[in-house]
Amino acid sequence: MRKFSADDFRGLYYAHRGLYDNYHGIPENSLAAFRRAAEKGYGAEMDVQLTKDGQVIVFHDDDLDRMCGVSGKIWDRTLAELQQLRLLDTDETVPLFTDVLEVLKHGAGPLIIELKTGPRNTELCEKTKAILDRYPGVFCIESFDPRIVLWFRKNAPDYIRGQLAQPAENYLRYLSPRLAGLLAGCRFSYLNKPDFIAYKIGSRPDRVLRMRRQGILLIAWTSHDAVKDAKENDSVIFEYCSPLPPLRYE
Repeated sequence: MRKFSADDFRGLYYAHRGLYDNYHGIPENSLAAFRRAAEKGYGAEMDVQLTKDGQVIVFHDDDLDRMCGVSGKIWDRTLAELQQLRLLDTDETVPLFTDVLEVLKHGAGPLIIELKTGPRNTELCEKTKAILDRYPGVFCIESFDPRIVLWFRKNAPDYIRGQLAQPAENYLRYLSPRLAGLLAGCRFSYLNKPDFIAYKIGSRPDRVLRMRRQGILLIAWTSHDAVKDAKENDSVIFEYCSPLPPLRYE
């Protein structure tokens, strides 16, 4: 018996990294941003990765420059070291995953948890699963890394899982053209069997559209016109816009 159905995630607006506003004191992936999403009743998307001492935190970038104004990789700092830093010069700090879930269990819609690729993927998968197994709300997991999605297929088959993807040119900064093409076309889906594809807004390969017609959900990211993009997708991850009621659309 699966924890949830893919239909639990259909027709919803998800606040990207929480309902944040980096320009007005509500940093992305902060407790304040997730509290704001819960107050509005939106679903929320977030990013998880590991600290040096093995704590699961919510943070997007590999490095600390953009959000914390210091150099270095996120996984080279302990939790205590990270919590001495401030997100975009606010009072907000890098939150623990468990603290974010505590905020979101009061009023938020379903959650999309993105696991970031890092030097300790298996440990991240194991610890994220252990935390989510205790969470009372509705959630799913996703990753750009097909190996992470496959780990959950094998070790948590009751979880709804998604493959994040984007056009091939977006991968070419750090991957070969061949691998970029495979990832852009979600060619590893025969292995990890995603319940949904979360694809960057814009052109989607015909193969991805065929997968949608075969019953796999198509979620758009990241929308700045969520009501418009809802017409062409099964759900929408949005930022810097205010989707109109209802929170669930048909």
